[in-house]
Amino acid sequence: MPIRPLPDTLINQIAAGEVVERPASVVKELVENALDAGARRVDIDLEEGGIRLIRIRDDGCGIPAEELPLAVSRHATSKIASLEDLEAVATLGFRGEALPSIASVSRFLIASRRREDEHGAALQVDGGRVGEVVPRAHAPGTTVEVRDLFYNVPARRKFLRAERTELGHIEEWLRSLALARPDVELRVSHNGRPARRYRPGEADAAARLGQTLGEDFARNALRIDHAGAGLRLHGWIAQPHYSRASADQQYLYVNGRAVRDRNVAHAVRLAYQDVLYHGRQPAYVLFLELEPQRVDVNVHPAKHEVRFRDARLVHDFVFRTLQEALADTRAGATPVAAAAPAPAPQAAPMPAWNPRPQPLGLRVDEAVGAYAALYGTSAQAQEAVPAPPAAAAPTPAPLPAEEGGIPPLGYAIAQLHGIYILAENAEGLVVVDMHAAHERIGYERLKAAHDSMGLRAQPLLVPLSLAVGERDADVAEAEAATLAELGFEVTRSGPQTLVVRSVPALLAHADPEALLRDVLADLREHGATRRVAAARDELLATMACHGAVRANRRLTIPEMNALLRDMEATERSGQCNHGRPTWTRFTLGEIDRWFLRGR
Repeated sequence: MPIRPLPDTLINQIAAGEVVERPASVVKELVENALDAGARRVDIDLEEGGIRLIRIRDDGCGIPAEELPLAVSRHATSKIASLEDLEAVATLGFRGEALPSIASVSRFLIASRRREDEHGAALQVDGGRVGEVVPRAHAPGTTVEVRDLFYNVPARRKFLRAERTELGHIEEWLRSLALARPDVELRVSHNGRPARRYRPGEADAAARLGQTLGEDFARNALRIDHAGAGLRLHGWIAQPHYSRASADQQYLYVNGRAVRDRNVAHAVRLAYQDVLYHGRQPAYVLFLELEPQRVDVNVHPAKHEVRFRDARLVHDFVFRTLQEALADTRAGATPVAAAAPAPAPQAAPMPAWNPRPQPLGLRVDEAVGAYAALYGTSAQAQEAVPAPPAAAAPTPAPLPAEEGGIPPLGYAIAQLHGIYILAENAEGLVVVDMHAAHERIGYERLKAAHDSMGLRAQPLLVPLSLAVGERDADVAEAEAATLAELGFEVTRSGPQTLVVRSVPALLAHADPEALLRDVLADLREHGATRRVAAARDELLATMACHGAVRANRRLTIPEMNALLRDMEATERSGQCNHGRPTWTRFTLGEIDRWFLRGR
């Protein structure tokens, strides 16, 4: 078969295979065009899940009549004109493929009017065949109608799902958009009936959070806003006890664009690693902002993915920001939740987030001896770790006292079945799992002790020869200094051979070969690793578990109060080492409802 140019309609249909996956893809492209046009209100009318009809109406700047044919031609756009524009693109759309691709697989109509024009104009495209521009009455803005999607490509149409499924994909994308653009009003109707409305509000991002993800998420959200190294990360992360079975509440935006990024997702998982129950997924809405030149948005036809110029810096910035925020989720703390509104992406930056509130002091009447009596059980575990210098691991500051001088976890009143501590605080009843709480306290103290000394290397009596792939050998050679900081002395002795002369001292009795392979894989894929720290933490967690107070041990009131005060002062004390909660509270109002008081 000879080489020949493809017809324009076929070219557009091929492009549609990349851009138009289902009705939700059409809605995404058209609504993003509306936002790029400055729309403040977008109406989305759907029929049969968008398969029969998608109509998008906006109040944006509009399109001149003479430019309508260009709007449905390939690679025609008003958003970029040079390579410099592409490298600093700030609009949601820019490729110039969406409209012609959509028009090639549907019965398509576009009508528009600029505010300064006396009347509007319309253009119809039927399966890629472009009609004539005709005058049409139209309010300022643009309307795009997409009817009978894939009517001329039956092989694609048969892959569409049921009406309810396709509508669900559209609703999920609109939920993602609503989180990113609280300043825009979105109205959705389906089969002629109003389905959903997101009301606008420049400073109402917090309300959007509850409206889109539910009030439960909003109540358990920690507010994040941190800047450094030319990066800014803001938004919300859910407290560890609010976790999900799936990744259905994970939203990431880079410069206002909703994306999926494995590098950032990995950093988030690492930040939650020490506080999340096994198999559970964190929930978050995060906005990452950086200079457009530092991120490439032109790596995916549907613009779902981006590529960072310095992926390692981004990974480390996200990890450390979230790790510090989660470290401050101490027992008794009240989350800085969605009551504090987050700015829209175009809003002015907020002051840098300060992860540690200033202590106001606590009234603690317990004797010092209570601490010694309580923690005497962990002496065996503590002996395994050399004590750090006195100033190396200071005791964290306690949480501020609540109204009336009562600490957040209150004061102990009883012990239940030798397992739970019952305490009274200003709100009502606090119940603490004493083993889980003591386990976390001991674990954090062991980590602080080791962090103060750093990771020591232990030389191997006989150097270990390790066969690896050539890529891993390249990484080991390039990252020799990083490996040395982790306790590994590694040299390359051949194209696919490494010689290991020392390993982390604390992990010398583990499997150093498997650990090093995992470290190299992390460095190759993410540019950073926490494998050594995770292996160390796993060992320290086991030590802390063995040293924690056991069930059925009777504690005195001073001992119970000592444990409560230490919980308030210890990072991550809301969860045990395995991610289970260490405490819960019941307000007086809840308890009143148990007994129908006031009815």
